[in-house]
Amino acid sequence: MSRLNGKIAIVTGGNSGIGLASAIRFAAEGAQVVIVGRRQDELDKALVLIGHDAIAIQGDISNLRDLERVFAQIKADKGRVDVLFANAGLGDLEPIGAITEESFDRTFGVNVKGTLFTVQNALPLMSAGGSIVLTGSTTASMGTAAFSVYSASKGALRNFARSWALDLQGTGIRVNVLSPGPTTTPGLDRALSGTGQKDAIVDSMVTRVPLGRMGQPDEVANAALFLASDESSFMTGSEMFVDGGFAQV
Repeated sequence: MSRLNGKIAIVTGGNSGIGLASAIRFAAEGAQVVIVGRRQDELDKALVLIGHDAIAIQGDISNLRDLERVFAQIKADKGRVDVLFANAGLGDLEPIGAITEESFDRTFGVNVKGTLFTVQNALPLMSAGGSIVLTGSTTASMGTAAFSVYSASKGALRNFARSWALDLQGTGIRVNVLSPGPTTTPGLDRALSGTGQKDAIVDSMVTRVPLGRMGQPDEVANAALFLASDESSFMTGSEMFVDGGFAQV
């Protein structure tokens, strides 16, 4: 259990769902884990689950001052970053005709702006062998009713990885996208609960998954570990799907 032995791993949105599952896995594999999230109470609960002397830093990645503070603390406490899992993200179910400016700004502020400047703040602390993993989504590869803004934001991340792989040529730093399919997470639960049709929507998604079920955060964390580790050393600019076949067939 030492695939990340001695590495400094940062996980944004590390207080719940896929981020928390990945932080737990990274720590178990020897990484010194730093989680970043907006809600201090959830961060505190997550630290108990992660163990291994993980630390948490409260901050909103859509706020550039917060990001500067977060990475200044990481630099002071850890001195470097070996793995960056830029996982924080959110989205609202709103069909065209009902999309609000507030929802658009919030989604692109976290998913696109926040991810961009998270990576940009981390880069000065990274060196050859470093791995950046962006959380994408199957929605970037297919149409999804009432989820166009979220889908577009994840499509932006897919192109970020392609372009940044070129920008980072010669540095030895890799950047890849991890794209989950329908996965049981608190974030998805919150997004669906407001519709009043959560169970029906989940059932509809499951019928379109060849494996016939929702994914679990631990299953996505397994792929995140692979992309974070040296086992994926010849991968950059790539996208890995963990979706039960949802967007593949």
